[in-house]
Amino acid sequence: MKLDVLNIKGENTGRSISLPEEIFGIEPSAHAVYLAVKQYNAAQRQGTHKAKEKNEIARTTKKLKRQKGTGTARAGSMKSPVFRGGGRVFGPRPRNYSFKLNKKVKELARNSAYAHKYANGAIIVVEDFNFDNPSTKAYKNMLSNLKVQGKSLLLTADHNSNVYMSGRNLPKASTHAVHNATTYDIVKADVLIISENSVNQIKAVYEQ
Repeated sequence: MKLDVLNIKGENTGRSISLPEEIFGIEPSAHAVYLAVKQYNAAQRQGTHKAKEKNEIARTTKKLKRQKGTGTARAGSMKSPVFRGGGRVFGPRPRNYSFKLNKKVKELARNSAYAHKYANGAIIVVEDFNFDNPSTKAYKNMLSNLKVQGKSLLLTADHNSNVYMSGRNLPKASTHAVHNATTYDIVKADVLIISENSVNQIKAVYEQ
C-alpha cells in the first residue's frame, strides 16, 4: 500500500511511502464508525436544558372555583400544567449525554475511517513542511496546489503552531496532530492530507 509523496507545491518528490496495511487495508466497519461519531456528538452536548415543573412554579394555590357544579374539571392550583403559565409535565432536566465506548471499538472505528478514505482515493501524503510565520494565504496556496476540493483535514506528527494558525480561519480546512484527531474529524473531511512523519505516528498510536 504505497502512495507518492508530494511537496506543498503539488509536485511529486520522487519518493513513495508505505501505509500500514493493518490500518489502511482493513474492511471498514460502518457500525463502529457510527458508534464513535455518536459518542463524539453526545459528548459535545451541554445538557443544561431545564423546564420548571409544578413544584417550581411561583403561582397561587388558592382554590379557583368550587369543587362541583361548574361543568368542568376540578382545579385547586394555578400551578397545574393544564393552565397557561403552569408547570410543565415531565419537562427536560439537566443530564449528561456522554456514554462509554470500549477502547477496541474506538480503535476499530478510527482505523475504519482511515481505510475508507484510502479505499476512496481521498488521501494525499505530503512531505514534512513548516511556515516561517502563520499565513492563511500560504495554507490556501498549498490546498490549491494539491487540488483539494471540499473539506480537508491535515494531520501532522506533532502540534505545529504556525501550520495550525495558518489554517484555522479557513472554514473548510482543519489541522490536527495525529494523537488529537478523532474518528469524527476524519469522517467529516472529504480529503485527508497526511504529512510524511505522521504516518509513523498513526502506526505508533495503533500499536499502543
